[in-house]
Amino acid sequence: MKFGGTSVANIERIRNVAGHVRREVDAGHEIAVVVSAMSGKTNELVSWVKEAACGTRNGPVYDQREYDTVVASGEQVTSGLLALVLQNEGLAARSWQGWQLPVSTDGAHGAARIAAIDGSAIVKAFEERREIAVVSGFQGIEPLTGRISTLGRGGSDTSAVALAAAIRADRCDIYTDVDGVYTTDPRVVPKARRLDRIAFEEMLEMASLGAKVLQVRSVELAMNHKIKTYVRSSFDDPANPKPGTLICDEEDIVEQEMVTGIAFSKDEAQITLRRVADKPGVAAAIFTPLADANINVDMIIQVVSDDQLTTDITFTVPAGEYERAMVILEKARDTIGYARIAGADDVVKVSVVGVGMRSHAGVAASAFRALAQRGINIRAITTSEIKFSVLIDAAYTELAVRTLHSLYGLDKS
Repeated sequence: MKFGGTSVANIERIRNVAGHVRREVDAGHEIAVVVSAMSGKTNELVSWVKEAACGTRNGPVYDQREYDTVVASGEQVTSGLLALVLQNEGLAARSWQGWQLPVSTDGAHGAARIAAIDGSAIVKAFEERREIAVVSGFQGIEPLTGRISTLGRGGSDTSAVALAAAIRADRCDIYTDVDGVYTTDPRVVPKARRLDRIAFEEMLEMASLGAKVLQVRSVELAMNHKIKTYVRSSFDDPANPKPGTLICDEEDIVEQEMVTGIAFSKDEAQITLRRVADKPGVAAAIFTPLADANINVDMIIQVVSDDQLTTDITFTVPAGEYERAMVILEKARDTIGYARIAGADDVVKVSVVGVGMRSHAGVAASAFRALAQRGINIRAITTSEIKFSVLIDAAYTELAVRTLHSLYGLDKS
């Protein structure tokens, strides 16, 4: 069972979490709980790190290892508090920090990846004392240095699924502030429906394309280790919770819809290089310096001119990296050899996801036609086997999402 920041925001919420844990204990389950920091605490800790580092000559430049030491403390507080509440309710429980299990990671402090988890101590506590393990999410230890490491934003989801795999759990329940995965954001489309089931591949696409329900790496782990994962709400009555959404193998879904959901991401910026020489090595000259700067490039479109000598190349980068990407490309102008660079950060990527696309033709064509009828211009398109994405002006986000949601009948029960 994993509980996010809003689920453990204060002592009252932590007592509510204890009610969910007790329900599963009473049902005969052995429980490991992974917790996030209280809502807002990680941001506060990060601000303290930056404030402490402000005396440096180049601004807030700081040791990432000490950053991890500070920000990992948020989960430590929550795990101890939940263990105390469970003990006060007469349940055997103890807190575990990432280094105590241990959760071993690589050395990329601030964005570490889990290499291995030793769950034997937790399993032993199950067998000997039926003791509930309350584990601090988001953190581990880098074995070579013995330093605390953190997994990046959303890392508690990853911690939970990885721990479920390590102890061979029957399932992993991710508790959040929504009662499941919806066909799209209900704040944009009030008729959005909660899905009973969604395939791992679909959830992976939804998470990577803007849906905020689960962290991408956690879905990858669940898919690779075949961990049945439920998304549920901690705000439900602990005695009678809703079933949530099951994330599972495609084969476990009896009747697959053509389209499962509509995702959108406002974290996009578009860059276009005009009149680039159309010759071997140009693409590498553009994208290698961006990769070296750890800037992810998504949609890429190349249009060759009539004279076959030059080309225009358009691509997207995260909005937060837009200015940095522009500076890098301007510095590399002589190497790349483009005539002009243009960009926009008032764009949105809207995506249609569904494994049913594999066996249905014309899914994308009908979307393009519907968007055109609404006067929505498409700047770029990218496709894969189970999804397609369009880049549009940000002003048309809600209209586009609602149009596509209705087009594929997702607002019908």
